[in-house]
Amino acid sequence: MVKQYIALFEYEEGRKGFGVSFPDLPGVVSVGGDYEDAVRMAHEALALAAEGEKNFPKPRTLEQIKKEWPEWKAWERGHKFLVVSIALYPVRQGVKRFNVSLDAGLVARIDSVASNRSAFIEAASWNYLENGKSGFAQKRDTNSRRR
Repeated sequence: MVKQYIALFEYEEGRKGFGVSFPDLPGVVSVGGDYEDAVRMAHEALALAAEGEKNFPKPRTLEQIKKEWPEWKAWERGHKFLVVSIALYPVRQGVKRFNVSLDAGLVARIDSVASNRSAFIEAASWNYLENGKSGFAQKRDTNSRRR
């Protein structure tokens, strides 16, 4: 199960961007030019903070943070912020072999533009995950053909 950490996305009226703080992780901060960028950067900051840490703090619920975090009341009084749950995804961990099933036409198209199918699929996957869904066509309903 993926761990979820509470992040506070601080903003100011009339200004672009968000500052990101993690109450469970003092010193782990990030910024983003807009909300989507702040989410991406928060994922990256969280993953980098956890990388190689054996005793990484367990995430608390928002209720626990409100009760236990000494700075919560000051944040409520003095900051405009959103509470966002950020998943801790691992950073790149090296190559591992998998078997996947892909549409034959898609494989033919990949092979026509790439000399290394696996590298192409990996690069496309990272691009999708790091840059969000914008710019990607919606997935066709392939299940309807299999009936």
